[in-house]
Amino acid sequence: MTVNITSIKTASDGVWQGDNPFDYAFPLLIVQTALVLAVSRSLAFLLKPLRQPKVIAEIVGGILLGPSALGRNQEYMHRIFPHWSLPILESVATIGLLFFLFLVGLELDLSSIRRSGKRAFAIAAAGISLPFILGIGVAFILRKTIEGSDKVGYAEYFVFMGVALSITAFPVLARILAELKLLTTRVGETAMAAAAFNDIVAWILLALAVALAGKGEDGGPHKSPLVSVWVLLSGVAFVIFMMVVIRPAMNWVAQQCSPEHDTVDEAYICLTLATVMVSGFVTDLIGIHAIFGAFIFGLTIPKGDFAEKLIERIEDFVSGLLLPLYFASSGLKTDVTKISGGKSWGLLAIVITAACSGKIFGTFVVAVMCMIPAREALTLGLLMNTKGLVELIVLNIGKEKKVLNDEVFAILVLMALFTTFITTPTVMAVYKPARSNARSTSSKKKDELRVLACVHGPGNISSLINLIESTRSVNKTRLKLYIMHLVELTERTSSIVMVQRVRRNGLPFVSRFNNRAHAFHERVAVAFRAYAQMGQVVVRTTTAISALSTMHEDICHVAKEKRVPMIILPFHKRWIKTDGSDLLENVGHGWRGVNQRVLNNAECSVAVLVDRGLGGESQQNQGPAITPQKVCVMFFGGPDDRECLELGGRMVEHPAVNVTVLRFVEGNRTEQDGIGLKPATSKGREKYIFSTAIIHPERERERDEKAMDEFTRKWEGLVEYKEEKGADVVESILAIGKSGEYDLIVVGKARCPSATVARLADRQAEHAELGPVGDLLASSNHGIVSSVLVIQQHEEVDSEEAVVRQNEEAANEV
Repeated sequence: MTVNITSIKTASDGVWQGDNPFDYAFPLLIVQTALVLAVSRSLAFLLKPLRQPKVIAEIVGGILLGPSALGRNQEYMHRIFPHWSLPILESVATIGLLFFLFLVGLELDLSSIRRSGKRAFAIAAAGISLPFILGIGVAFILRKTIEGSDKVGYAEYFVFMGVALSITAFPVLARILAELKLLTTRVGETAMAAAAFNDIVAWILLALAVALAGKGEDGGPHKSPLVSVWVLLSGVAFVIFMMVVIRPAMNWVAQQCSPEHDTVDEAYICLTLATVMVSGFVTDLIGIHAIFGAFIFGLTIPKGDFAEKLIERIEDFVSGLLLPLYFASSGLKTDVTKISGGKSWGLLAIVITAACSGKIFGTFVVAVMCMIPAREALTLGLLMNTKGLVELIVLNIGKEKKVLNDEVFAILVLMALFTTFITTPTVMAVYKPARSNARSTSSKKKDELRVLACVHGPGNISSLINLIESTRSVNKTRLKLYIMHLVELTERTSSIVMVQRVRRNGLPFVSRFNNRAHAFHERVAVAFRAYAQMGQVVVRTTTAISALSTMHEDICHVAKEKRVPMIILPFHKRWIKTDGSDLLENVGHGWRGVNQRVLNNAECSVAVLVDRGLGGESQQNQGPAITPQKVCVMFFGGPDDRECLELGGRMVEHPAVNVTVLRFVEGNRTEQDGIGLKPATSKGREKYIFSTAIIHPERERERDEKAMDEFTRKWEGLVEYKEEKGADVVESILAIGKSGEYDLIVVGKARCPSATVARLADRQAEHAELGPVGDLLASSNHGIVSSVLVIQQHEEVDSEEAVVRQNEEAANEV
């Protein structure tokens, strides 16, 4: 059916008036967008276990929607992607591409490229030149083999093929490095600097190719070479104008939107976004593609708070909604069926071999010459072989300019897909960054307390201050406190920017407070400023930005590197005191998994703080002085409880803390010996995890008695000591938690439980990682009002842990 494009209407009058929405531009665009998002997101979910970047799913999704797969059904193509709708789809997609290239320019820091030194420059030069030369060789073969390729001029064809094989996709590489925790290792930093330089050179070469191509094979009479010269000179003049005039202007705009000003004027944001469009129009007017203007304008904006605000405003809309449409429009142009027969597949193999060997071998040789170890040099070559969106942009411009025909286009798209797909698995197989192997799980200095405290956000600060201060002797102990802000690494580009700012050596690094810290660090700095003035407290901040599934690796690494004896984790639930009832805040089940993995993998003691208003909100802006606290240490026996007793001893030394030790004792020895634990399956419901190591009851009792005797003798007169006898342990624990008599209750996780705790093994667990007693006190169903600190002592000799149950001959089940 022939359609007059001028007769296409935007919106229909609805099915009740006989209109088919698929015959109207806007309803069809909605359907196309929804289909593209559904397919790309589904593929991203399926490829996630393979740790593939999202761009792979989007490229594959675009190919599946096009003539290579679903598009072979003509009814589907005529109904969902009719020819008259493609200019509309491509226009919307190009707007997304325009702003995405603006974001890429925002990410590229020219000063960091200059600082990267000769090594990254040499690696980038080798990674461009050798594949470019091989690309020219491949171009000779394709021109002689594929019909129609020889209709294009030599110069533009060679330049397009050289750029297609030599380019490195900077945004995709950043995502892969972040996922593999290599972003700022030596390998990652070198790869990023070289890729940034590669990106800039590639854009220059592409601008040259576009200038040479003109109107391609359908351009009519042969154009004068002076036209290409004028296009290039105009492009150079545009870049100079942007750097000399626009860049200082954007520096002034960024200053007006700095943190010193309370609000960001919306006029500056709108002006910046409008300038993106104007820059694209100017480069299109010159004869270079509109995306060049957006990219160059992105480079002119200073890196800082204003750039971050821009990213936050437009990134989700551009990357999440508009950019997938560009992949779909590319997929509609890709017909894999054009690659048919042994000759075509042989050409695909030649192109892939030339692209991979040129990039990997060239980078490897120069990296080894720069004294980089062979394994790291090979990793650099594999990383620099990453293609992706930038490659697709090059290929689409080539097809648009009639330089690449359908078969060459399909071959190069599959080459980009293959090289990007193999990057993550090959890098994981070849390179694993070395981490510190120093065996040091705790600080043995008695006059210094080292603590790593993790926080989700500002809401954890007040309780953290109160807890940390209460554990420190005001007169004797020197406190070294490492505060780690836990931030989830998402698919957003801005999270990559954050990683680059707050990581060093691929893992969180520790930094001192400074005047330009983010708002969160400022609040921490204010809260601990009085500590620093006292001279007895040293505070260092760190930010861990990771996927939740690997966050525990960062926490455990910093704890080991800094030799801290204890990690303090915030519970995933927090009760906020209000005038009426308490408000429950839940940060999500994923953060609970982080705590569980830290408890399982940490090489030091771990404490989980269940906060029910410890310290109050007013504490956030105060110094180290805390309101008088009442602390109860529950002692049942075992290694975890002995750790609680040791912590209680530190709290006794603080003049504002009143400590009560509540010991639960059994009535007689026979009753104790009758209780035991056996391994059990955990099917059907959550169970507590206990150590299955052989425990000698007599030896454990001796250790408990010795620890308690030393504690009471040392702190006699300063600690209130109570004993609790009776069979109804649960009611006793709950009564203490409900009473409100204590601000904080300290309990052990009880992985090696006493006979009293063993009775609780068959209870239904709500938060099994806290142990039976901690779970009771952390439950939201029992009306507990006290905050709870659950401690797990680090065992020097690792023992297996398993789900257990009581022996059948155990006494009364509670």
